[in-house]
Amino acid sequence: VPGVRVGHATRIEGDHIRTGVTAILPHGGNIFRQKVPGAIYNFNSFGKMAGSLQVDELGNIETPIVLTNTLSVGTAVEATAAWVLAQEGNEDVRSVNALVGETNDGFLNDIRGQHVRAEDVFRAIESAATGKVAEGSVGAGTGTRSFGYKSGIGTASRVTTPIGGQEYTVGVLVQSNFGRDLYINGVPFTREMDRMQQQGNGQMKGSRLEEQEQMQREGQMQRPERRKQDQLKSSRLEEDDGSAMIIIATDAPLSDRNLRRMAKRSFMGMGRTVGYMSNFSGDFAIAFSTAYTIPPGGIRLVDPAPALIGNNEMNPLFQAVEEATQEAIYNALFMSGSVTGRDGNHMEAIPLDKVIEVMDHYNMRHLNDRFSN
Repeated sequence: VPGVRVGHATRIEGDHIRTGVTAILPHGGNIFRQKVPGAIYNFNSFGKMAGSLQVDELGNIETPIVLTNTLSVGTAVEATAAWVLAQEGNEDVRSVNALVGETNDGFLNDIRGQHVRAEDVFRAIESAATGKVAEGSVGAGTGTRSFGYKSGIGTASRVTTPIGGQEYTVGVLVQSNFGRDLYINGVPFTREMDRMQQQGNGQMKGSRLEEQEQMQREGQMQRPERRKQDQLKSSRLEEDDGSAMIIIATDAPLSDRNLRRMAKRSFMGMGRTVGYMSNFSGDFAIAFSTAYTIPPGGIRLVDPAPALIGNNEMNPLFQAVEEATQEAIYNALFMSGSVTGRDGNHMEAIPLDKVIEVMDHYNMRHLNDRFSN
């Protein structure tokens, strides 16, 4: 989305620190003086989302959006507020609603050490730039994991079909830290990887019909084989309970109410991967528009006064945010390398060659080209 800036501060030290900060700035000006319309939707609230109540009440965002780990939210709030107070033009400001979200990176990172410092937050904010965003094990995604593999920060965007003759852009950034059984465009990737491991040579075997027949025979599987399958599945159980932060930007002129409706739809994209928002999952989506700004006071409510997109015209934006969220989660996986961290805990990168092999087996690659033809 034009004008939106993203920056990272990555902390990798010794064999135990694997964490960081990611900052998203709606524009390059004074965000407190030029607030943007915004909204938050929480699908499951087992998490920390500092600043959410004021956004719900007023419908605007006045600081950079900062992501970090669970036990560093307090540090990030304090640092974000300090950064805003130090901006030229904010000398008389007495209240700042710092917006900070998190996921728990404690498997790879010594999260109890609270190693994120104010300087890391400043570095993420001040390094934020437009253009291509670094993905994978960077910033707030340094220590995260998803679906049994190393994950991190992922991004994706879509351009809508015309709304009133105008195309709009929707961009999504995710801090992905959830999930056990991965589906890619409907393909059960985790199940197929388990099947390959059971076969012992890591290769796909048989036709789809033969596989379906095998699934029907699973109830007749010999006990040692079933025990091995259960062990493979149980190794991912603790990843059932994770979290996701989803940040949505658009240049479409929207009210905070319709931004919240967009934020809600992002979880449909998450569901396509098959993340199901488990009991201990903290799943939050923040959406904002860059189409206009909101001064902190005075006669004008917005600058410039826009013609807002109405309810009946929202469908292209709903579709865009669902698709971009799904792809951003995949990119968080595809762009991450293997990482070893605290206590020797290790997360492998997703094997991209196996992703291609499984997708080809289901004839599910290059869907866009096939549909366009």
